Amino acid sequence: MDARFTAEQEEIRRTLRELLLKRCGPEDLRAAVLTPAGYDPALWEALARQLGLPGLALPEVYGGVGCSVTELALACEESGRSLAPSPLLATAVLGAPLVLSLGAEAQRAELLPRLASGELTAALAVPGAVLATALGLVGDNGGDWAGGGRAGGVQARQVDGVWRLYGQAAQVLDGHSAGLLVVAAHTGGFARSRTLLYLVRDGSAGLVRVRQTSLDETRPQARIELRDVEAELLGDEDADVAGALAGVGDMAAAVLAAEAVGAADRALERTVEYVRQREQFGRAIGSFQAVKHRLADVYVEVQAARSAAYYAAWAAGTDAATATGTGTGTGTGGERVGGLALAQALEALRRAAGEGIQLHGGIGFTWEHDAHLYFKRAAGDESLFGPVHRLRGYAAEVARLFDRKGDGSRAEVTV
Repeated sequence: MDARFTAEQEEIRRTLRELLLKRCGPEDLRAAVLTPAGYDPALWEALARQLGLPGLALPEVYGGVGCSVTELALACEESGRSLAPSPLLATAVLGAPLVLSLGAEAQRAELLPRLASGELTAALAVPGAVLATALGLVGDNGGDWAGGGRAGGVQARQVDGVWRLYGQAAQVLDGHSAGLLVVAAHTGGFARSRTLLYLVRDGSAGLVRVRQTSLDETRPQARIELRDVEAELLGDEDADVAGALAGVGDMAAAVLAAEAVGAADRALERTVEYVRQREQFGRAIGSFQAVKHRLADVYVEVQAARSAAYYAAWAAGTDAATATGTGTGTGTGGERVGGLALAQALEALRRAAGEGIQLHGGIGFTWEHDAHLYFKRAAGDESLFGPVHRLRGYAAEVARLFDRKGDGSRAEVTV
């Protein structure tokens, strides 16, 4: 396998970095998060229309670019460097892949070209604080997390052949501004209890959306209230929703890992630049051996996380291509390593951001400095998609690392 990036992949990184340097500086970022949408619509227009990022990993037949998860991960690595707020994650990583995986042909033909062009944005609404569980990252997602059985969550029922939803979902990424909501709801009662996905359009009667205050302002979140809202079933009632969510979850974890690596790399760069300038006792603090050791440890951690993220993106991409018939990859035999890569990347980001705050000294703790934004990105992502110890714990459970045979010895693990 040739692990080097192609000329096209390098061009994606270069072009996106140049655009974000011009359009998403510190002041631009702070202004964007204060807008009603939580991001700069002009920047999103440039990312979607000029670069085609929302459709990067979608098939060309649906208006996409036809690239793989790797290209999408590389793009998100660059957006992570600047912490660029945009609906890219909610639309291209969570929403569109579910429509592609489960949607009927008519639904794909109607929605995917609009999602690929950026004309339409999407958000995945999951009840409660269980997004990581729903995506199969920290536990089995085959339970009744969408509705909690008898009550709670989001419930779905058919009335005169029309699906109606009621309930609420909190912590919905870009849920306040998305034109399309993909809602996980519980239906069937005790007779045929199951979770299905439904499409809710912007402006539907009974739909209430409230933007919430979030730890990481660059990741706007909303509370979605569904008061007997008309919805459209995504796909059919026999769809493998749990399998589709787990597949999207692995891909999303790989992309998020790459994004976290980009943020960690930039946080480290900023810290190195600063310690070369700040002086104590007549010399730059970057010349002190203790400071060098601390930053060297961060560098090693970031590079290890980058390797894990790239491998996870490649594995997710080849599996997706084989499963959908959109590529010629050999597949990885169902190997899902996105959760492990995400755990390592989030740890690297937290470490890089934490060291950056400390080595910046007094200014590192101020609201006006950008160091805290990187730390909040690490903490916010871990809250939504982790925590790290659960990501690793579930990966170990799936791999049966701690199973024991009858004689007390550890079970053999096939890697």
